[in-house]
Amino acid sequence: MRLPVFVPIIATVALAVGACGGGGAVSADTPREVRPITPVEGCGPTAWSDPSNLAPDREPARCKPGAPAPKPLAKKTKITVSSSTGSAEFVATLRLGIAKGEFAKENLDVDFKQLGVADSIPLLAKGDLDAMWSAPEAAFFNGLQQKFELRWVLGNYSSNPESKSGLWARAPKGTAPGSIQLGNAQVGTLIGKGSVITYPMSQVLGRHGTDLKKVRFTSLTGPADTVTALENGGVDAAWVVDPVWKQVEGNPGVHFLGGQPLGEPLGGMIYGPGMLRTNPDAGVAFVRALVRIVNTYFDGDYKKNTAFVGEVASSLGLKPESLTAVPAPVWDWEIRKGTTDRLQRAFVDGGALGKAVPESEAVDRTFYAEAVGHKP
Repeated sequence: MRLPVFVPIIATVALAVGACGGGGAVSADTPREVRPITPVEGCGPTAWSDPSNLAPDREPARCKPGAPAPKPLAKKTKITVSSSTGSAEFVATLRLGIAKGEFAKENLDVDFKQLGVADSIPLLAKGDLDAMWSAPEAAFFNGLQQKFELRWVLGNYSSNPESKSGLWARAPKGTAPGSIQLGNAQVGTLIGKGSVITYPMSQVLGRHGTDLKKVRFTSLTGPADTVTALENGGVDAAWVVDPVWKQVEGNPGVHFLGGQPLGEPLGGMIYGPGMLRTNPDAGVAFVRALVRIVNTYFDGDYKKNTAFVGEVASSLGLKPESLTAVPAPVWDWEIRKGTTDRLQRAFVDGGALGKAVPESEAVDRTFYAEAVGHKP
């Protein structure tokens, strides 16, 4: 599938989507066909958890290594998937899966494109992209309100309890982090208010006496600027990502306040109408391969395996030490109940979204339910 040279703006695509990918006869509101779900060998009761279980120490769903086994499509199918980066660790399952031929086992030819979310959403809705490995950011929900047929179908990971990727604040040496009040603090960020990180940031700010409407945001141009602004007093607080927080850890005047909620993935795979409606067999096959990749290669603390870390680093174009510098994320393909509600609440509070849509219009768990053989 070849991407067009010019990326149309979302408003333009909204007028055209009704005529694409289905002959204009089917709208996003038309119910999709209910597919049968049968048991899958190697995927027992541990392959599914109650979506309403929000316990931070919840065990992620797992099948046996190598499961679910491939079910090759009758015809080789090309899948075009985008992500905002090809080198961050959150794309490791996708990149390593391509390198190890896991998608080829499903008779899928995966074409990876590096595109930002804002560019990907209209292409996904129009059918020029099949999937997006990213997160349900504000642009995703704005697209849903324009009746784009999009769904978040697969989670990616939740934060490791030992990770300190999150909000760090300046305070005198010896200050207890829990006593820090941010009020109308100046907060540095590499992201806009439309990013999913707005949700955990709003939670942390709430625990420290303020909210998204009260703080003053300062845009920073890169990870190095985040460290400099914190250490030199250019900002009162900043969201510091992996592995950059290692540079401020140990500074007695900078304190970690909190990060992404444990046990709750905030990103993963988003499908457009091609996978949702036109070719759901390919949609399930793609999800099945990703679930198998997690079970086979990314279960537990895989960073203890030096040889495997080298493989992952090579697939991402990174040095192994950049991966081992921070704890392994907890890979988790499931989507928690209410996550899209919490995300949208933060987007509305931050001014990135006008109104919210119900979870039923944003999430579809049936693809991974079919892949592991669980009847919801």
